[in-house]
Amino acid sequence: MFKTFAFLASTLSPAKFLSAGLAAALLASPALAQSGYQLQPGDVVRVEVLEDPALNRSTLVLPDGSINFPQAGAIRAAGLSVEQVQSALSNALSANFATPPTVYASVASLAPPPLPSMGGAAASEEIVNGIKVYVMGEVSEPGLKEVEAGTNLLQFMAQAGNVGNFAARKRIELHRMDAATGTGRIYVFDLNKVGGGANRISGMTQLVEGDVVVVPQRRLFE
Repeated sequence: MFKTFAFLASTLSPAKFLSAGLAAALLASPALAQSGYQLQPGDVVRVEVLEDPALNRSTLVLPDGSINFPQAGAIRAAGLSVEQVQSALSNALSANFATPPTVYASVASLAPPPLPSMGGAAASEEIVNGIKVYVMGEVSEPGLKEVEAGTNLLQFMAQAGNVGNFAARKRIELHRMDAATGTGRIYVFDLNKVGGGANRISGMTQLVEGDVVVVPQRRLFE
């Protein structure tokens, strides 16, 4: 393999060599080797944009089946293959480029399997007392997490992996679905403060089943 890449490096331009390298890496991915695999909520998708590496990131397939990607917005992913997601992202991003960009996608991690059905009071207590919460954005370990009922935002962030250097720590978002109305609401949380404040929720806010915590990227002068 190293000889192959050495040959590519000597015969192709830097851009084409990078494209070939990414393609080879994706072809070697075990997840992509499973022909016909369809993405599902809880999967983490790694996206690479050849023309703009600043857009490269891992993104979570949300409970509603979508992924959120900069300059593209919400893109349907659940039920689609990574090739179909690549095409959808390229089309959505094309308005920002002279020509449709080259997009590569791969499955970074799969959604955790559901808890097995087991008899006994201990098993029932484990299921009842656990809730599933999603985290995405500028964290080292995005994806679906199972935490104890009663876990608050500060506790969850301590379990969700390292917050990235470019994270907007002062405006972390909590996305919550209102079961009564079927509509979603977004609450803002400042990781640097325990208490809330104007238009912000407290770090002591308890999470509920299906919550999505989004750690956005910091703006240029933020």
